Amino acid sequence: MKKYIVAGLLVWLPLAITIWVLAWVLGVLDGVFQSLLGALGALLPQSAQQALDQLAQIPGLGVVLLLLAMLLTGMFVANIVGQWWIHQWHRLMSQIPIVKSIYSSVKQVSDTLFSSSGQAFREAVLVQYPRQGLWTIAFVTGRPGGEVATHLHDDYLSLYVPTTPNPTSGFFLMAARADVRPLAMSVDEALKYIISMGVVTPGVPAAPRN
Repeated sequence: MKKYIVAGLLVWLPLAITIWVLAWVLGVLDGVFQSLLGALGALLPQSAQQALDQLAQIPGLGVVLLLLAMLLTGMFVANIVGQWWIHQWHRLMSQIPIVKSIYSSVKQVSDTLFSSSGQAFREAVLVQYPRQGLWTIAFVTGRPGGEVATHLHDDYLSLYVPTTPNPTSGFFLMAARADVRPLAMSVDEALKYIISMGVVTPGVPAAPRN
């Protein structure tokens, strides 16, 4: 009986976790949508607020509208007129006290992570952490810069070491390139390896043919 229960668990567990993750994402997007409706309702008359409350009760509508808004925004900023407007928006946000610190920091991080020309999270490596003799997988996020770079005279890399099984939290390290071992596995394969706590092992890359 134990064997059959484990076999059934292996069938349903991935589906259950997938549904749970999707439900969490949908809940976050719906929460953002309802917050936007609440802010909009504060500016509109009472009759309009009732209509907004009815829209907020439609499940999944927030996800559809937010994805549509991102699509239309992306299409708008892809031309010269849209670039001018987005430049003016960045200038405005950069002049508001307190807001400018948060906005500029988040913008720099998002531009680095999602830029097609950026190198962040493009390479998985092995690094010794938290002490010599213990190895873990890390992701290259770039190279140290600014004042930090002036104190590091050798060739150093900026690394993000994710935790297991939740890779969204982790540690930021700066390690010498000589102490880092590059991996042939993709970032997706490395993430699977980390999230599964080493259970899902990526295959060994085939040796190049002569």
